[in-house]
Amino acid sequence: MSQVLYKIEFLLQCSIGDPDLLAFNLHMANPPSSTPPASKQFFIQGITKDGKQFRPSDWAERLAGVMSQFRPGGAVPGSHLSYSEWCLPTSMKTEHGEVKCVVVHTDLREDNVMAWDFVMNFAKDNELQVVEACLLN
Repeated sequence: MSQVLYKIEFLLQCSIGDPDLLAFNLHMANPPSSTPPASKQFFIQGITKDGKQFRPSDWAERLAGVMSQFRPGGAVPGSHLSYSEWCLPTSMKTEHGEVKCVVVHTDLREDNVMAWDFVMNFAKDNELQVVEACLLN
């Protein structure tokens, strides 16, 4: 129940004054008769489960850089110079202030399970918070 309340509170905080609205997939908050649309993105937040900021400060860019070769159509010469649309670094406002994040698209899992496992295990091993969400334009 506290996780649902956290997600609802976070959604409200993001909706007020933040140009990038985040809509969270609140499975537990929806009545059983309604089926919410499945989110296609996971946000790995630079906050540990203890609430501490993850270091180093450029961790999101490093992780996304390693994952740049995993992209629609596969790696091409020079693709290491840009981020993959399946794994993008960003930041967002939370109750902890501005937090670095990596947005991981579920298409990565469909294309390369080992790459998906690498990213998700990175989050798990470093005890980072992971939220299923979708970024609204």
